[in-house]
Amino acid sequence: MSSRPSTPGKELPPILIVDDDPGQRSLLTAFLRSQGFETLAAASGEEALRVLGQRAIGLMISDVRMPGLTGLETLRLARREHPTLPVLLVTAYADIREAVVAMRDGAVNYLSKPIDLDELLSSVQRAVGVTDGAPVRVSADRELPASVVARSPTMQALFRDAALIASSESRVLITGESGVGKEVLADLIHGWSPRSAAPLMKVNCAAIPENLLESELFGHERGAFTGAAQQRIGRFEAACGGTIFLDEIAEMTPQLQAKLLRVTQEGQFQRVGSNVDQVANVRLLAATNRNLEEEVRKGRFREDLYYRLNVVELNIPPLRERREDILPLAGHFLEQFTRGRARLSPGTVERIEHYSWPGNVRELRNAMERAALLSGGELILPDHLPARVKESGQAAAGAGGGGVPVPGSVPVRLEDLEQQAILEALQKHAFNRTEAAKALGISRRTLLYKLHHLRETGHRVDPE
Repeated sequence: MSSRPSTPGKELPPILIVDDDPGQRSLLTAFLRSQGFETLAAASGEEALRVLGQRAIGLMISDVRMPGLTGLETLRLARREHPTLPVLLVTAYADIREAVVAMRDGAVNYLSKPIDLDELLSSVQRAVGVTDGAPVRVSADRELPASVVARSPTMQALFRDAALIASSESRVLITGESGVGKEVLADLIHGWSPRSAAPLMKVNCAAIPENLLESELFGHERGAFTGAAQQRIGRFEAACGGTIFLDEIAEMTPQLQAKLLRVTQEGQFQRVGSNVDQVANVRLLAATNRNLEEEVRKGRFREDLYYRLNVVELNIPPLRERREDILPLAGHFLEQFTRGRARLSPGTVERIEHYSWPGNVRELRNAMERAALLSGGELILPDHLPARVKESGQAAAGAGGGGVPVPGSVPVRLEDLEQQAILEALQKHAFNRTEAAKALGISRRTLLYKLHHLRETGHRVDPE
């Protein structure tokens, strides 16, 4: 049976992907091919028009802002010769005026980067007339290693997205609070990628002094600065053929951001003290625990670099938003520290479940290591937990198991308060999921999961 999507009695022509960014072209090509679509790629509007003149195309997906012909200009010119061609426009610079013009000129949809893969697939299926509306497919060989625990639907969906984009060359921005596991996700993406046999070089931009970070990344020539007694290659050269992971990317100085921008645009850099260009044959993954959009607004992070890095954003939700993972993770860590000999008492389980874990997975791991040492590797009691964890559980128990007591009234459940906040955010932001998630301070993926639950219980979560 063919894996290609189809409508009854109809073979689909290829999808033409138009983008000047090789990473974005690679992402869309790899994803759509994994879903059974045939694709062609063009690096400019001019090249796209030549392809359209040579063969039948079922759908054109084009970036809006490109050198030469823009996406809107390409759309208008394509419409002259191919008036029924479906066109899907994508852009990092969301502009309602451009969107209105694009829809007027015949675009079937207008998506913002970073692209949501579910939304992209749904738009493509509608545009080409796929009737079954099949969900996203993931290759069967993308299995999580035993060291990675993901019981919650939000984390399973996150790793599904990681598996879908791993085979591409696209840059990935991994976001989330400190301790959620951004480095673990980077390891997975590299391990699932065609570059897995080559090195994965990791650089914590916050841990290296500002005056040494440039040399660490790009290398230096002998005599480039005091103490440079010999030539040294940097991490970008050492990672040749593989992947480089830049953690805490927001800590980079503006001067170094400019040099990293050149790497993302041209694939080249220079060692400190040299005028010779070096080719960067690496895939770039970046991570931060800051809100980069806010950093851009405050002038601390380059807007152009932000959009170059943010081809795909994978946001890892904090542990308090995926409570289904807490006990499995605790058990996993105890297995490591006690070789399976320790178990949690009921009182310990209650306290672990009630604690908010502001330090996320890292804090949970440290707490389990401490408990394993104090217990001697047998039964883990509440007294073996850090004081803040133990006290949090006692406070929750005294409050009646998680409710919020209101003087003179019936206690309100946290679940009801959360539900009310979500519905109010949706109404306020005209059912825009992305804006509602920002207002609530949660990831879009987490919001979509919660909306699915609310929809099943009869609440209105979709626009009429």
